[in-house]
Amino acid sequence: MPRAISMLLAAGLLAAAATAARPEAVATLIAEKAAAEAGAGLPEGGRFEVSLQTPEPTEAQLVSAFAIDPSTGRFAANVVTDAGTLRRVYGLAILTVPVPVPTRRILPGEVLSRDDFRTVELPYARLGAFSVTSLDRLEGQQVRQTLAEGRPVQEQAVSPPQVIGRGARVSIRFTSGGMTLTAPGRAITAAEADQVVRVVNLASDRTITGIARPGGIVEVDR
Repeated sequence: MPRAISMLLAAGLLAAAATAARPEAVATLIAEKAAAEAGAGLPEGGRFEVSLQTPEPTEAQLVSAFAIDPSTGRFAANVVTDAGTLRRVYGLAILTVPVPVPTRRILPGEVLSRDDFRTVELPYARLGAFSVTSLDRLEGQQVRQTLAEGRPVQEQAVSPPQVIGRGARVSIRFTSGGMTLTAPGRAITAAEADQVVRVVNLASDRTITGIARPGGIVEVDR
């Protein structure tokens, strides 16, 4: 092997060894280990916030053994220090996720925008099964139950906006073959876009059902 190539290889091995020997913060190593343990169960955006109950060591080469109680976040681990010694560390590794929370009290009937929210890190264990963790899921939704400032939004508290309100005046559009007729009506039930809605045809005083469309239109096929 040419001398120049040998020297380059040797330099690369030395650099790799130096990188491998660089210690990291114990909290960082524990967070990475906890995330690896969670695997596919780690929620989107989830990360572990680690607090150590053992003041030393603060840095280590690697974690050689690790155990965690997922329900409490309590962990115990063996870490290898820069000096090559094995040390036992304890603490808490709490899984947190970014959650959108309202910046103000929001009343029923309002349609939500991104400006209505800020994102905070909250312990995953404190979130209910129906807590909304995606801002995309909230944007454009209509409030059904009052939303408290700074608290996670529950799925049942929002829904797609209604395009027809109960008691609202509507335009009933009858379609038969290539012919379209319209008649005035009044909604008996509320409906979101593309939902079934019951209305009274004010021209005939008959109750019929149709499909709610934006703009107060109810489509009825014959």
